[in-house]
Amino acid sequence: MKPLPPVVAAAAPADDAGPLPGLEHHLRPGTLRFAAPPPLALYVHLPWCLKKCPYCDFNSHEVRGAALDDDTATRYIAALVADLEASLPLVWGRRIVSVFIGGGTPSLFAPAAIDRLLAELRARLPFEPGCEITLEANPGTFERERFRAYRAAGVTRLSVGVQSFDDAALAVLGRVHDGAQARAALEEAASSFDSFNLDLMYALPGQTLAGLERELDTALSFAPPHLSIYHLTLEPNTRFASAPPAGLPDDDLASDMLDLITERTATAGLARYEVSAFAREGHRCLHNLNYWAFGDYLGLGAGAHGKLSFPERVLRLVRWREPATYMARAIEGRAISNQHEVARAELPLEFMMNALRLKEGFPLRLFNERTALPTSAVLAPLQRAQDRGLVEWLAEGTADEHIRPSARGFDFLNDLTALFAPTR
Repeated sequence: MKPLPPVVAAAAPADDAGPLPGLEHHLRPGTLRFAAPPPLALYVHLPWCLKKCPYCDFNSHEVRGAALDDDTATRYIAALVADLEASLPLVWGRRIVSVFIGGGTPSLFAPAAIDRLLAELRARLPFEPGCEITLEANPGTFERERFRAYRAAGVTRLSVGVQSFDDAALAVLGRVHDGAQARAALEEAASSFDSFNLDLMYALPGQTLAGLERELDTALSFAPPHLSIYHLTLEPNTRFASAPPAGLPDDDLASDMLDLITERTATAGLARYEVSAFAREGHRCLHNLNYWAFGDYLGLGAGAHGKLSFPERVLRLVRWREPATYMARAIEGRAISNQHEVARAELPLEFMMNALRLKEGFPLRLFNERTALPTSAVLAPLQRAQDRGLVEWLAEGTADEHIRPSARGFDFLNDLTALFAPTR
C-alpha cells in the first residue's frame, strides 16, 4: 500500500487542444514569498497489479495474464523517463531526499527493470547521500531471491503489502496471496533489507479482538522495523462501496481494536509517530514524513500527483490516469493532464491536514517555511483548537513554539483539521 496521499483540491481537466502553462508562467509574480523551497521527494507510480482488490481506490489496473510482459515494462519506463525530462525545468538544481515506487504492484516489474529505472532517475536527478528508496511489493508476486535482487538494484527499503495472515480474510479482501506466502515474503524481506515495512489492515469483515490479537502476534514475530496499520474503509468507486462485505466491526469494536494495536506495538518497541504508522528508532519512513511536513514531491507515472513550490506560489500537478494514455502523452512531452495553483486561502487547511497527522506535531515556524504565510494566519483557529482540548501549544510565544495534537485531537482529527478550512 502506497503512502497515504496528501489531501489535494480538485483540479480542472486540461484543455487537450493546447499546452499547459510552462515554467515562465509559474515564475511570474504572485502573493507568496518563499525564502527557500522545501525538501523535494520523488514518487513513481507503477500502475499494474495481478488483480484489483475490492477495497482499493488507487489508480491500479489488472495485467492480462499472470505477469507483466517485458515490452510493456520497457515502454512504460521509457514514458517515465520522458515524463521526467519534461519536468526537469520545474525542479532544476533541487536534490531528491527520498524515492517511493508505489502502485499498483511495483514488484510485478522484474529487478532488472527496477535497476534500469533507478539508473535513469539517478542520471537525471541529484539524490541526497543515503537517499531512502522504497519499493512496494506484494507476497502474491514474491519469488525467493527476487527481494535480494531489488536490494542489489538500489532499493533500500521494502514495503510488503500483507494486509492479513488469515486465509479467509485474504479471500474476502480479494488478495492473490495466502498466509503462507505472506510469511515467506516477510522472512525474505527481513533477511534482504535493513529496513522494511509491513502493511496490515484491521476492522476486517468478521474480525474479532481475538482474531486481531492473532494477526498482531504473527506480524510482530517478524520484528518489523516499521508497521503500517490501516482501518478497512469503504471508499467511493470501489466494489466494496457498492457491495459492502458482511460482518464489518462497529465503531466501538474498531476503537477497541485500535487500542489493542497501540498497546501491542508499544510493548514491542514500535512507537506510533503518525496516525497509521509505527516504527522502531531510526526506521520512520522519510518519504512519508516529507508528505506530512508539507514538503514538495514530484510525481511521475500514470495518475501520479505532485506538489511543487515556486518562489511565489504552490502548484499541484496530476498525470494522465489511464496507462496507455499516459505512455502516449508522456512520450509527446505532455504527461501532465491538469495542474492548478493552490489558493492562498487553502494553504492553512492543506498544511494542517498533513502536519497534524504527526503525533509529535510540528514547530510553528514550519507553517511559515512551507506555506510562505505568516503564522498569524492560523493563530485564531489554533486558539479555538486549544480551547477545545484538541491541540497542545508548547513554549508559546518563544522561538521554540510547537503544536501537537492532544490525545483527543488525535482521535478526532477530522474535527481538528476542519477548524482550518477557509471561510466562504
